[in-house]
This record gives sequence, C-alpha cells and structure tokens, in this order.
Amino acid sequence: MTWFRERLYDHWNQSFLVVRELYRSRDGLQDIVLFETPGFGRVLTLDGVVQVTTGDEFIYHEMLAHVPIYAHGKVRSACVVGGGDGGMLREILKHAGIARAVLVEIDGAVVEFCRQYLPDVSAGAFDDPRTEIVIADGIDYMRTTAERFDLIVVDSTDPIGPGGVLFTEAFYRDCARCLNPGGIVVNQNGVPFLQGEEVTDTWRRRRPHFADVGFYLAAVPTYVGGFMALGWASASTTARETGLDAIRARVAAAPVATRYYTPDIHRASFALPRYIHDLIPA
Repeated sequence: MTWFRERLYDHWNQSFLVVRELYRSRDGLQDIVLFETPGFGRVLTLDGVVQVTTGDEFIYHEMLAHVPIYAHGKVRSACVVGGGDGGMLREILKHAGIARAVLVEIDGAVVEFCRQYLPDVSAGAFDDPRTEIVIADGIDYMRTTAERFDLIVVDSTDPIGPGGVLFTEAFYRDCARCLNPGGIVVNQNGVPFLQGEEVTDTWRRRRPHFADVGFYLAAVPTYVGGFMALGWASASTTARETGLDAIRARVAAAPVATRYYTPDIHRASFALPRYIHDLIPA
C-alpha cells in the first residue's frame, strides 16, 4: 500500500491511502499532485499540503461563499483571490443576483489542471459568462486595481511560502480599498487549535482598516485539528449580526442548493469556543 503523508505540522501528520496517483507535475509555480483515496475521493495537494478533496470540499466552499452573501443581502459583484479549483466560483455563482465574479489566480497551470482533472469541483463555473479569470499575483491585483466589489473571498493556502503575502496588513488595507460600501472580506484562517497565531495576527492586521473584524467556524475533516476559522472583515458593523429570521427570509427568497450551509448553521458558526475567543486581542 502507498500512503500520502501531509507534514503540515512538526508534531502531527495526517495520511491518506493512495489508491491511484493521477497526476504529478512541477511545471508551474507549485508542486501539484493529484491522487484518489477511499472516502475523500480525489485529493489535490500543492507543495505537499492538501488543498481540496472532492469528498468534503463543499463544506469549505459553501461557508466562505454563502455566509457573507446572505449576511450582506445584496451582493452583485465578487472577487475570489486564489481558488483556482473553481469551487468558490461555483458556490458564488449559484446566486442569481451575482452579476460579475472575478477570479484572481497566480498560477494559470492550477486552473487548467483543475478544468481537466477536477471538473466536478468547478461544475462549469469557469465558463459562466459572469466569470472573469485574471492570472496575476493577488497582492498586486488588489494594490493596483480600480475595481470595487461587494464581496472579496481570499481562498488561499496557509501563510507559508507564496500564500504568506495574502495575510499581511498591506494586503488587507488594499482589500478594504477595493470594497463597495458595506462590502465584506472573508478568508480561510487556519485551524486555531494548531495555528492560533493566525487568528491573533489576522485580527491585529485587519483592525486598523475595517469597522468590524471577526471569525466564524466550519468543521472540514481534511483540515485536521478541530474547527477551521474563517476570517470576517467589513466596513459594515451590522452584517455579521444579521439575525436568524432575516437570514431565513433571504434564503427562502433566493434559495441555493447546499449540503452543509443552512440559516441555523450560519448564525451558529459565529459562536466561538472559549479557546478561540481567547486568541482575539482584547
């Protein structure tokens, strides 16, 4: 038997039984490996770290897309930084009210690879007429663009290697500049039980540039170590507090198909366990 071992932490690894390796390449900016495994289906790794599995990707993508969209209530334009697998685009474009979605991906090889080998993840989102694909460094794009968005989703790797620039105060400042009034920025913020400094650092770096900064949670099996934190930042001080009745009404008026997200999960996801709450500076 062959096993793939993810060595994200010095003291803890996770392993997947490899039924079949489908692809391996270092032609682009990153080392890309795709394999099949029981239970989680196809697993995409970049530089030895699991990025997406066809088994549980719906949890991550639904929570980063639908929570801010329903909390905002009137998202028309969205930008995804990273997200070359197309899953985030897929979930955002489920909303008929979205007029335009820009995908900014640093490595065009990832997009082409995912078109070919993970077509069910994007489910046609790359070819949706509302989609614009920009192959560029996300930090450069946010620093220089004149575009404005209602929602920015930072679908990045951990702050290691190329993904590190997407966790800096300068990048968050540029994201704030690129938001329409009331706009929202969300991002993956690691697993606080093992990566607690990401929560603390993100809060401190965002606080000077947004009226409201917080976190919400999702339980994604392949992102091991307990709850995954999803970062929240907005010029609106009310969107994060949108009540359950209002969320239910918005979902009923503009429903989308989901497997994880519900209005009740939406509200509950903002309730933080004490150990995570304690990572946020007073």
